[in-house]
Amino acid sequence: MIRILSGSAILLVCLGAILSGTWGVFVLCVVLAALLLWEFRGLSDKMSLRAPSWLLYPLGAYVTFSGTFLRGISLQFVLSIALIGGLMAFLFIPGRREGLNRWSMGMAGALYIGLPMNCYLLLYFSGSKGLAWVVFVVLAAAVTDVAALLVGSRFGRTPFFQQISPKKTVEGAVAGLVAAVLVMIFGSLVTLGLPLIHAVALGLLVGMGAEVGDLVESQMKRIAEVKDSSNLIPGHGGVLDRFDSVLFPPILVYYYALFGGLLH
Repeated sequence: MIRILSGSAILLVCLGAILSGTWGVFVLCVVLAALLLWEFRGLSDKMSLRAPSWLLYPLGAYVTFSGTFLRGISLQFVLSIALIGGLMAFLFIPGRREGLNRWSMGMAGALYIGLPMNCYLLLYFSGSKGLAWVVFVVLAAAVTDVAALLVGSRFGRTPFFQQISPKKTVEGAVAGLVAAVLVMIFGSLVTLGLPLIHAVALGLLVGMGAEVGDLVESQMKRIAEVKDSSNLIPGHGGVLDRFDSVLFPPILVYYYALFGGLLH
């Protein structure tokens, strides 16, 4: 019951923020990015490669808004500071023996959290259908998770990346892909107005992105030897545990739609 209530509350808050307009979306991105970066730092600490806060948080914040609110600040300039300043700092601060690895973890965390948030914002501000793009990408990713769990637990027989996530099955993964395709076809019919071939391709991209994102976070937790990314959400674990499958899909969808001329 706690899991259901907390999950429903998260969904309602996120939908409410998205539907409330630009400021609601902005606040939601700030809060989610901050929580996800904080949990990533905790995981990196348990991996004995703690991402430096002075690099992870500022760079993660910049990457999150680099395509929208902070697009006037050069990406090359920020990355140059992160490269030179970040590595130079480890010449002086304690723990310089692990400096390169910790710097790499900070860069990875900023990109891992910041790029998906940036692409959600780029989709949201892409035009008159921006809200629909965000809603259906998130919905398709969530349905991928649900379908994979339900079908995998009932009909799954063939292990899928068993060393990373023992309960995942090929049957569940296929069901997740099919579910994502159906959601994107539905989204295309009701609002996005995409040709069928593009709706199917986007569904496959969302499904694959969601499943890969889930596996990547599971692998990080295995390396860190923890069950959950944190205990912030009653019955669920951490924020990253709930949002791992929605991190990669917006990147794939945005660039497919951008290069395919589907954003208007």
